[in-house]
Amino acid sequence: MPDPHAHDHAHEGGHDHGHKHAEPTAPKPAPAHGGAHHHGHSHAHGTARAGDERRLLLTLALAGTYMAVEAIGGWWYGSLALLADAGHMLGDSAAIVVTVLALRLALLPPNSRRTWGYQRAEVLAAVTNAAALLAIGVGVLVEGIHRLGQPVALQGGPMMAIAAGGFVVNLASLAILHGADRSSLNMRGAWLHVLSDLLGSVGAMTAGLLVLWKGWAWADAVASLAIAVLVLRSAWNLMSDCVGVLMEAAPAHIDGERLRERLLALPGVAAAHDLHVWTITSGTVSMSGHLVVHAEADPHAVLRAAITRLQEEFGLDHCTIQVEPEGFVEGNLHP
Repeated sequence: MPDPHAHDHAHEGGHDHGHKHAEPTAPKPAPAHGGAHHHGHSHAHGTARAGDERRLLLTLALAGTYMAVEAIGGWWYGSLALLADAGHMLGDSAAIVVTVLALRLALLPPNSRRTWGYQRAEVLAAVTNAAALLAIGVGVLVEGIHRLGQPVALQGGPMMAIAAGGFVVNLASLAILHGADRSSLNMRGAWLHVLSDLLGSVGAMTAGLLVLWKGWAWADAVASLAIAVLVLRSAWNLMSDCVGVLMEAAPAHIDGERLRERLLALPGVAAAHDLHVWTITSGTVSMSGHLVVHAEADPHAVLRAAITRLQEEFGLDHCTIQVEPEGFVEGNLHP
């Protein structure tokens, strides 16, 4: 009878050459459990991060340059919408610096103390970006409400011109970052900063037009309030995603109940328990669990089937599965 405690390992090469192989070990007389690990690493991941960093640095140059233009213009012409957009660009620049540092930190190799390395530095950077967006949004909201009660005389033409320049710069930055927002929460945070800035430029342009056309000085304050609401919404969504990762919630695209059902449907599996799925960082999802197998089942076959199903149906490339015989009691080596 096959040993129900045997180990089975499936590895994918670190350079992602597309090779997968299973190496069953010989049955051993008395190990406490069986485990299966499948590690997926890609050389292309590091290359993608390098590409993300180049995009971010170019975006930083654009945002930093035009931030100064908007700040000076907003101060000179008394436009809160322009100053709000300049403040948001300042937040963008700081966020991009944090994002780049996190990308570099995440590339540091793991060690005996930090076995996952520094991959979650990207998530922490995304939290920092979300917090900065929240602070900027609240600040603009408060000042916009205050300005509604005390409108000031504004020059619509210069406001429109400066805001239009910011719109072009932000549009170029979004084009540079196109697609990168799907690579990680960290990059999504930077992308949201730029998108919110683009919307801010649209608001400032609209306010300038209304001031120039109708003489509505209050339009500047209303535009700044609209910008604040958009910024706060983006920040809240990003922060919620980051908290989900840090609290080790299952990724939104994986249905935990369906995963359990699919494992239970495997031949030879009597029960499944202690199933956990969590995100280490964007693009790196781990799973662990225990499978109870019938006495007549081949544990190696069960492990291989489980690994294959988890990879092909759920996209899980890093799994640890403990195989247990029926009646096995955790912590008791001789059930």
